[in-house]
Amino acid sequence: MNDLDDLFALARAEEPSPALLARILADAEAVQAKPAPRRSRWRFLSVLLAGAGAFGGMATAALAGVWIGMAEPAPLAAVTEAFLPDTVDLIPTYEFLAEE
Repeated sequence: MNDLDDLFALARAEEPSPALLARILADAEAVQAKPAPRRSRWRFLSVLLAGAGAFGGMATAALAGVWIGMAEPAPLAAVTEAFLPDTVDLIPTYEFLAEE
């Protein structure tokens, strides 16, 4: 263990040559990572959601959900009435709170 400490002390005592320092800095600059090109927000979002195909599928499903929820197409209303003959009011009015 003392031999290793002596070697480190000897290395600390010597000044490195300027040529050695220049070669070390040149090697460090050569292997240093280059800045990544800036991506657009859509590209980042598509990568985040596992690719453009998944992003397209999720967007289509979201738009279909909004359309079905807001427009309630006539064929869907017929299916709903067949399975649920008693209508269910999912968005009730709050008139009972105004009664005195």
